[in-house]
Amino acid sequence: MNRAERLNAVLDLLAEAGQVEVDDIVAKLDVSAATARRDLDALASQQLLTRTRGGAIGQSVAYDLPLRYKREQHAPQKLRIAQAASALVPRGAVVGLCGGTTSTAVASVLGARPDLMEPSPEPSLTVVTNAINIAAQLVMRPQIKTVVTGGVVHARSYELVGPYSDVVLERITLDVAFIGVNAVDPAVGAMVHDEGEASVNSLMARRATRAVVVADSSKIGRKAFAALGGPELLSTLITDDGISADQRAAFEAVGMEVIVA
Repeated sequence: MNRAERLNAVLDLLAEAGQVEVDDIVAKLDVSAATARRDLDALASQQLLTRTRGGAIGQSVAYDLPLRYKREQHAPQKLRIAQAASALVPRGAVVGLCGGTTSTAVASVLGARPDLMEPSPEPSLTVVTNAINIAAQLVMRPQIKTVVTGGVVHARSYELVGPYSDVVLERITLDVAFIGVNAVDPAVGAMVHDEGEASVNSLMARRATRAVVVADSSKIGRKAFAALGGPELLSTLITDDGISADQRAAFEAVGMEVIVA
């Protein structure tokens, strides 16, 4: 296990319990106590955790999320999807993130990547988002440049919607956009419940070189009110292993790449 893998493993231990002790790291990662302390100090310097006597606790944040974010934020499927999404993002990329629980998980994984937290004169990553909870989460990461679109806050999703969002998005380009949805179907495409969110998310996808739907398998085959677009706009679907072989084949038949996390 190299240092970057070890730091990620420490963060995984912290995510499971909310706190971690040096003795836990020594036992579970088979390293010395001195190495465990150095790893905790390195992560603390990147503002990824708060050191305590003998260990560390998770980095606190200055905002509260709606209940659905608290309930779903650490779901295993969403975490695996977020990790697969992060693997598509090289250092220095410009990334679009819309709102939603899965996109929030992607932001968490990106914000915990040690390679992106290394100090440098230029941002290691630029994130453009219309979700104020994601912006608040990433603003604590000084190595990540966070750009927020304008708009009116949608209370249910914390997303900024409306014409002011368009003003920003129409003037930028993205390397990759991760679009969270309420439903996705090979015939209809990606869908959300609110037409304002659909408009902003669709524009974010159009401004990206690669637009990726991030959705757990429970969203597959469902329908929602407002459509974003199909494979001509959203070229890739990242989902979990709950997708059936027939469902995967149906998406691939219409030209979507399917990544199973």
